[in-house]
Amino acid sequence: MTITDLIALEEKYGAHNYHPLDVVVERAEGVWVTDVEGRRYLDCLAAYSAVNQGHCHPRIRRALVDQSARVTLTSRAFRNDQLPLLYQRLHELTGYDQALLMNSGAEAVETSLKMARKWGHTVKGIPEGRANIIACENNFHGRTISIVSFSTEAQYRAGFGPLTPGFTVVPFGDLGALEAAITPDTCAFLVEPIQGEAGIIIPPDGYLARAAEICGHHNVLFIADEIQSGLGRAGRLFAHMHEHVRPDAVIVGKALSGGFYPVSAVLAGRDVMGVFKPGDHGSTFGGNPLACAVALAALDVLETENLSDRSAALGAYFLERLAAIESPIVKEIRGRGLWIAIELTVPARPYCEALARHGVLCKETHDRVIRVAPPLVIETDEIDWAIDRFARVLTQGPAA
Repeated sequence: MTITDLIALEEKYGAHNYHPLDVVVERAEGVWVTDVEGRRYLDCLAAYSAVNQGHCHPRIRRALVDQSARVTLTSRAFRNDQLPLLYQRLHELTGYDQALLMNSGAEAVETSLKMARKWGHTVKGIPEGRANIIACENNFHGRTISIVSFSTEAQYRAGFGPLTPGFTVVPFGDLGALEAAITPDTCAFLVEPIQGEAGIIIPPDGYLARAAEICGHHNVLFIADEIQSGLGRAGRLFAHMHEHVRPDAVIVGKALSGGFYPVSAVLAGRDVMGVFKPGDHGSTFGGNPLACAVALAALDVLETENLSDRSAALGAYFLERLAAIESPIVKEIRGRGLWIAIELTVPARPYCEALARHGVLCKETHDRVIRVAPPLVIETDEIDWAIDRFARVLTQGPAA
């Protein structure tokens, strides 16, 4: 079938909850994807950082295939031989005592909300039903009813009420507002160390470290959502490590799967994770052996191929090359690691469409930002190839 045929089928039978670029991918390897008509593209989105290890990484694929021939799902009614190995690996890698495995990032965020509220009631002593969680303006933590209830993006909330109470929103990067918002009923502060969907917004230096101190002083859990920013994307294993912060809990997903099979986790100390008792929370697929085998391989690739260090070095190079492009429509270029935003003075969608025509896949966010986030296995010559296309489109316009 042609690209036109496939797009027509999708538009006819699928819900219209996305606005994708009209590229129909059939195959992918490393940083390159190929459409159904044989055209190749350099992927500069990496499935929103789910394929940090590159598309179809052979070691992760082998783990998936091998495990799928043994056992894929037991439910948590029984134990399996992969889950304890992943628990141990996550502990060795991060130092956190315990983990709770889920599937999607949003599920892991919901898990952290439940954990924080129960900790607030049972440990901090907040009266039942009054636990409050602080989040930041322009956050993106997922799409569930509870999560969109503390979003400040109007479209994410419109038509989905009644919304869930129990959340306070403060400006990102504003320490005074954070401390002023804390009350005796506050159980947690949930924050992205770098705001991704908002346009790769990096907080002021020292913000995370001071926020952690404020939370500690008021006996409030500091929870870092590292679903997009973590696992090498921002040039460290976790973005919060740039400030030598130790959150009470960390949420991971996306690249934990290497792009093969959904898996997410909440990591925390035993004093926090210990609030969960049998029956409090669960998931039929959460912690399944197939996902655990994939995650073990994905973490092994991140570590043995030094992808965090590659992200730091190549991200600095990519950022420098982009910053050298002189274009009247570029307002700002910012980033950390291989996570870069090109903020324009005009809508970004036509420029993403033009880049796709030239073989580079990016996606707009917040209308005027082009998000650049290739797999961490990208090479310098591939960055140079992409820079030529960025320069052409940003200087000559979307019709180039």
